[in-house]
Amino acid sequence: MPPTTKDSSSLDKEKILDLFLRIQLDERTAKNTLANAKVTTSLVTADVTEGCDRTIGNLLYTVSTKYPANALVHRPTFLKYVVSSKIKTPAQLEAAFLFLTNIGSEDFKLEDFEVACGVGVEVSAEEIERTVNEVFEESKGVILEQRYRTNVGDLFANVRKREPWADPKIVKKLIDAKLYELLGERTAADDEKVPKKKKEKNPKAEEKKIIVSTPEPSEEDSNPFLIFPQPEENFKVHTEVFFSDGSILRCCNTKELLEKHLKVTGGKVLTRFPPEPNGYLHIGHAKAMFIDFGLAKERGGGCYLRFDDTNPEAEKKEYIDHIKEIVKWMGWEPFKITYTSDYFQELFDLAVELIRRGHAYVDHQTPTEIKEYREKKMNSPWRDRPIAESLKLFEDMRRGLIEEGKATLRMKQDMQSDNFNMYDLIAYRIKFTPHPHAGDKWCVYPSYDYAHCIVDSLENVTHSLCTLEFETRRASYYWLLHSLGIYQPYVWEYSRLNISNTVMSKRKLNRLVTEKWVDGWDDPRLMTLAGLRRRGVTSTAINTFVRGIGVTRSDCSMIRVDRLEFHIREELNKTSPRMMVVLHPLKVVITNLEAGTAMDLDARKWPDGQADDACAFYKVPFSNVVYIERSDFRLKDSKDYYGLAPGKSVLLR
Repeated sequence: MPPTTKDSSSLDKEKILDLFLRIQLDERTAKNTLANAKVTTSLVTADVTEGCDRTIGNLLYTVSTKYPANALVHRPTFLKYVVSSKIKTPAQLEAAFLFLTNIGSEDFKLEDFEVACGVGVEVSAEEIERTVNEVFEESKGVILEQRYRTNVGDLFANVRKREPWADPKIVKKLIDAKLYELLGERTAADDEKVPKKKKEKNPKAEEKKIIVSTPEPSEEDSNPFLIFPQPEENFKVHTEVFFSDGSILRCCNTKELLEKHLKVTGGKVLTRFPPEPNGYLHIGHAKAMFIDFGLAKERGGGCYLRFDDTNPEAEKKEYIDHIKEIVKWMGWEPFKITYTSDYFQELFDLAVELIRRGHAYVDHQTPTEIKEYREKKMNSPWRDRPIAESLKLFEDMRRGLIEEGKATLRMKQDMQSDNFNMYDLIAYRIKFTPHPHAGDKWCVYPSYDYAHCIVDSLENVTHSLCTLEFETRRASYYWLLHSLGIYQPYVWEYSRLNISNTVMSKRKLNRLVTEKWVDGWDDPRLMTLAGLRRRGVTSTAINTFVRGIGVTRSDCSMIRVDRLEFHIREELNKTSPRMMVVLHPLKVVITNLEAGTAMDLDARKWPDGQADDACAFYKVPFSNVVYIERSDFRLKDSKDYYGLAPGKSVLLR
């Protein structure tokens, strides 16, 4: 398991500043570094109290800013290599970072590490000179042509490619000497700017018409899921949990946990769409569906449709049936349909294990007392009760021996934390209410904060995606999985979909429905998916709309409703056939067309129907008698009137 480490915030700042100056950091950099807790912690960990030379100091500073976060457990060992000058060049540093990034928090053989980083490898000046001569011989023609305008960086890179552990100072010195030997003194002509060659105009190209085209969409635009890592890359530190005592918990998967997970999943991407069945889904859920189902589909994986049914008082079978049906209507196919209640036994067993590990306790505070103690950052008086006592009381809760509201199971997190989602969250509460899916087997039910992350782990979800308001819960999410020693999914938050001129809160929608302000959940005035469907909106238009918004973390925008309406119009324009109707007919006789003449004319079903597509047209009979709308005729004409009037020509379309 990743260790906890002491934060440097409790150390004397003047002593730390003095340390930074003794490792040869300039004063400005040293003062700026004090404001960065992570960099400060790294430099203090190096334990160079007596100071060091500038070269080592610069390397230590680079380590403090670029060291791989998933291998922090190995940082003390690595810093010893730097302080002892076993790792002394930027090339060795880069090789070490790459090695540690791939290893993560797992153990490794020091011999393998030293080989990968060139520890102990000494490249003589003669060997470096020989390599420099080889590079110059290969590039001699270009160097003679470009002289001192030659890209020295390319020469340096070629030497480094052949001798990666060569001293860069010696390499630079030899390259400069070789250039002087080959070219002699630098002249004024060497410093002149080379005029850019003008491209010759293609006469044929001039004759062509200029066509303005829109740029091709980037790969990120066409595939918004490129930002997400592959399942086998889930070995890095997910988050850092900062505790009030100064310790830091860095949560990541162990090698064994990740290998076990990949063996079960076969390396496939598994996501989940976890609605609570306490109402109908609205257009905000369409974005969640697009991200959850869309990522799984794009990677060839699967997406669970998981009902988050931990509150038996709010769930209804009507909502469950609706969600299944509307997900299908939106065009998504679940990999598997599950319920959080399917895992009630596993969740209970893990709660018992959490108590045994000293990370949970049975509490008797009322909701008012819990709120008061959280505001004051005070521990519950029952927080430190014996483990055996909490185990017995939790079993009594399960058996129904304790009254509802008289006890809860709380996670023992950090009541003095700066993150309010670490204030000993409730894991279980008593409710003597039958469950719509699990029946009357249980009278203790898990909370969302407890069940959500554990079921993600039990279902081997690779990517747990949710909206930004859950970002502060990331600490408690990973704290719980780490405390139980189980697999940790990759968590990523995206912005909530907010649309102007409408109600998006399920709580407010529920009130509108229950108080009869609207005609049910599918009222066309609502932005529920059922309401939009009843209005005539297609699922394709909705999916195109949410795809256009993208997978963004920007949480400062309100999407205008006319943007949705644009996509609806675009879709209906392609799919809705047009027919003609005259509601208030006015008979018109065409006198210069012979009576009894009958013709069949082609009319477009769609505005953009192609001429060679027979299905895009329908036949309209035409004779010397036609009917127009009464409002399209006037006895007196005017300039701004485009209908029919005496002496006026019009076009029949």
